[in-house]
Amino acid sequence: MALSSRAEIGQCFMVGFDGLEPDAHIERLIREYRVGGVILFRRNVDHPRQVAALCRRLQQINAEVSDQPLLIGIDQEGGMVARIEAGMTPLPSALAYQAAGSAADCQALNRIGAAELGALGINIDFAPVLDVNNNRLNPVIGVRAHGEDVATVCEYGLAAMRGIQAAGLAATAKHFPGHGDTDTDSHLGVPRVGHDRARLDAVELAPFRAAIAAGVDAVMSAHVAFPAVEPDPDTPSTLSHAVLTGLLREQLGFGGVVFTDCLEMDAIRRGVGTVTGALRAFQAGADVLLVSHRETVQAEAIDRLLQAVERGEVSPERLAASRARIAALKRRLGDWRALPEDPAPLLRTPQALALSEAVHRRAVTGHCRALDAAQPVLLITLEVRTRTEIDEVAMGRAAIGQAAVQRDTLAEPLAALGYAVDEIALPLAPTPAEIADALARAADAPQVVVVSYNAVLFPAQRDLLAGLPAARTWLVAGRLPYDIDLLPQAAGRLACYANRPAALTVLADLLARGG
Repeated sequence: MALSSRAEIGQCFMVGFDGLEPDAHIERLIREYRVGGVILFRRNVDHPRQVAALCRRLQQINAEVSDQPLLIGIDQEGGMVARIEAGMTPLPSALAYQAAGSAADCQALNRIGAAELGALGINIDFAPVLDVNNNRLNPVIGVRAHGEDVATVCEYGLAAMRGIQAAGLAATAKHFPGHGDTDTDSHLGVPRVGHDRARLDAVELAPFRAAIAAGVDAVMSAHVAFPAVEPDPDTPSTLSHAVLTGLLREQLGFGGVVFTDCLEMDAIRRGVGTVTGALRAFQAGADVLLVSHRETVQAEAIDRLLQAVERGEVSPERLAASRARIAALKRRLGDWRALPEDPAPLLRTPQALALSEAVHRRAVTGHCRALDAAQPVLLITLEVRTRTEIDEVAMGRAAIGQAAVQRDTLAEPLAALGYAVDEIALPLAPTPAEIADALARAADAPQVVVVSYNAVLFPAQRDLLAGLPAARTWLVAGRLPYDIDLLPQAAGRLACYANRPAALTVLADLLARGG
């Protein structure tokens, strides 16, 4: 195969790998397959200086074989989906901004967060989420959305977009055409949005149309089926020419770069397969094919697209159009050679931390009676024990070369305020025996604080809440705010939109003061 052909094909792929520094896997994909981008996850993250060194080394390797810099991307939405936390200014979950009530602060904090990513060498953020979270039982979007109605999503989502792009990073509107009104996680299957076209135009498509008009750099496709647009109800949008070309390009007029969501998600992998899915996504109109994990699959997908070009299944003009869009995006991004080796002075400035703390504090919604400092607190924490791309396990990251980090829990900030805390940690779906034990201990506790995690989606959590002594219980919704409706007679009901340290710290203070 011609080296120039492989280089052209490779530019249309973004890949991931395991490790805190480049390994043979990613070096081979850069040097031999000439991939155009790398995506980072928590498995690639220890601390900011390490990430900066990793990004610099990736660009150096790439510069030895290509005059096109790498796109280095990350899902840094804030709150529950943030691949880098230690050493960075903490950002709230997207839904928290509308609770805090300031689109200007949303734009400012997203600009700060993006500038910090840029200081590490990351040049594209897979944010903002522009899905309208109008289905409370959505298992994958929830607090990642900027609102539950079109106007709010447009106001806050576009503020986030402007902040990201003002910092010099590329912003990515996702998940097109809309993942909000689903009850299936596309990491696990193919969700379907069965509304007619008039409804899609009025709701799901409206934020994307606004973002395109405002000049968003990139759009990420959803592995969601839209029968009103794509005639085959089993074809997800990522693989649909009617969606990515007919709707996004021709009807909505988007001229930027289209990324797929990861093609190793089950919606694709268990359907047509990742390799075939990569070809079909490109034929549908995607520019950058995201394959985040396995080297064999990444290499096979690149080779399959190359074969398609050689066989005439993909025209040279189609490949050239994507290459041109990718190159144009890269030209707009900063020069990695100008970045400092040590980014620390640019991170977590006093002004950034003050704004972050203020927004996190304003974002806590609900009311509560103050905890009694003279009485012990029984803390019941519902925690994630199985990692997904949208849920980090309670013991934090476990990337190569790293020990488990301390659990994120309300116990520490409460103890720092002088409370005697006894904590019970439970899985998201506790067993009847675990529930019975927790209720027995709660029956004798003078005050109980329970931090739920999407209890509206877990019957076992609802059973636990129903058995607690409401008058002596403070309910904290640790992720979906809808949980606070499950215990209306509680002594306190607060929603913090993310069980991350920045949210838990202000939450502890509010529990202590009441209000």
